[in-house]
Amino acid sequence: MTDAVSLSVKWGKETIVLDFVVAGGVKGLKTELEEKTRVPADRMKLMAKSKGLWKGVLKDDFDFSTIDITKALSKAKGGPLHLLLMGSAAELTGPKIKTVFLEDLPPEEIAKVQEPSGLENLGNTCYLNSVVQCLRTVPQLRRGLDSSTAPPTSAPTLFVNSLRDTYNQLDRTANAVAPSTLVRSTKMAFPEFNRTGPNGAPMQQDAEEFFSGLLTIAAGVLQDDRQIKAALPFSTPAELGGASNLVDALFGLRMEETLTCDEFDDKGTSGSTGDDKMQDDEDKDNNNNNMSALVEPPVKSYDLLRKLVCNIQGGSDGNSAQTNVTHLAEGIALSLNGTIEKRSDVLGRDAVWTRKQRIARLPPILTVQFGRFYWKATPDSQDHTGVKCKVMKPVTFNSTFDIYEFCSEDVKKELKKSRDKALKEDEERINKKLAGEDTTATAEEDVTMKSEEGDDDEEAAALKAALAMSMQDEDDKPLPVGPGLPAEFQGEYELFAVVTHKGRDADGGHYMAWVKAASNNSSKVEKIADTDEENADWYVFDDDEVSPCKTEDVLKLKGGGDWHMSYLNFYRAKK
Repeated sequence: MTDAVSLSVKWGKETIVLDFVVAGGVKGLKTELEEKTRVPADRMKLMAKSKGLWKGVLKDDFDFSTIDITKALSKAKGGPLHLLLMGSAAELTGPKIKTVFLEDLPPEEIAKVQEPSGLENLGNTCYLNSVVQCLRTVPQLRRGLDSSTAPPTSAPTLFVNSLRDTYNQLDRTANAVAPSTLVRSTKMAFPEFNRTGPNGAPMQQDAEEFFSGLLTIAAGVLQDDRQIKAALPFSTPAELGGASNLVDALFGLRMEETLTCDEFDDKGTSGSTGDDKMQDDEDKDNNNNNMSALVEPPVKSYDLLRKLVCNIQGGSDGNSAQTNVTHLAEGIALSLNGTIEKRSDVLGRDAVWTRKQRIARLPPILTVQFGRFYWKATPDSQDHTGVKCKVMKPVTFNSTFDIYEFCSEDVKKELKKSRDKALKEDEERINKKLAGEDTTATAEEDVTMKSEEGDDDEEAAALKAALAMSMQDEDDKPLPVGPGLPAEFQGEYELFAVVTHKGRDADGGHYMAWVKAASNNSSKVEKIADTDEENADWYVFDDDEVSPCKTEDVLKLKGGGDWHMSYLNFYRAKK
């Protein structure tokens, strides 16, 4: 066994490097770490990040002689072995709770403890205000914007920089902010948003068009690896799956599309056509014999989307208009499936094909657009230009959304590993409880909970991921299905923001933002009556007016009347 090995120990935001004498055992390792960190040895939780060491939390009676240190070092390619340490230092740094009067705080600190600030309406700019408020609570996007150093020498860079500056201004004050620079840069980047009505007033714009345009411009500006690393510090190239900019890393869905010719049955034979009936029996037999030997192979392709669409009117082929969509999942299923006409090389003519789309890479932020607006032809009108209409029908949604059924088979396979593991753990916990055994959390389970030492969410998530990896066998570890996803992600997303539209006029009306609060005012979150939905705290942003609300209020935004109805739903991967 090697006498001394180089160790790199991650502790909070610090990295400790030391040469550890293996013969000293667990006690010697903890003693050295206590001298450097002042974390008491009995409060230390040590986990191995490098492969080939130990699983879970290091036990005091663990024998280092059972580890092949030479093999572990070779896996580390000559570098130090990496460990993770959890635990707080023994000395007191001050009182945990200090009484501070609100009037003594600077403006930026007041903004943190009061209701979030709103945005002033500068002339039909509610479409912009609502989207900006929803994206304000995406920390990955905020970090990526803050890391951008692009000079404002063009309309796109000026737009991105003004978006970043608007967010920073919102964070520094509890008063409403006038987004003057952002509105001006928006009209420079999107000339169509600079249109005015007959009276000279700015025209109402579409919130989804602004959101899509925002992502398009940001994707062109935020292409530096530093921005992706700032937003998703723990992501790997395999998880990113080729995402070349910050927007596609956060919002991008890699879609797998499969086209299957409907005019061939499962044996490869084509269905009868009108031409077959005009042939004589001999020609028909020869044709069928030839067709039976041929098979039209499925056509598979890949594309990148930045949102899913909930089709409210019917199927994506336009032939399912009578389909009654009442829930978000039903509308998404319709939008991902349909039929098209496409040339068949085997048949030598156009044929009907079934189109099926599935998600091959999952994003940390999932956006769903409700297809509430559509264009209706008006051939009898004088100008024949058509009219933009709105679908008012109610479409329900929940505070959580399971994406599993809309994923490709490869992604389903990896999600199922985490689902099966969680199901097995639940069964074991129930069996222990029925048997009267102790079901209190073990030291390993304690690590997965939110640290009372005050670690941020991403640090805790990284520790949880490392623990999960160290506890699993190689064959059981799920392969990455997307960047920035929680450890052992099971495919569930939680709703955190909604853009709503009120009014029957598609070119008018009013947009508002509904955003989930960062924390609840009470320690215990109650359930919505007769459901398992948590009634968490939310805020509703009506431009510069901000009011508190609850999850139950947000779930009523399903439509069906003249009240606000959901148009854009924003989800984040659920831990």
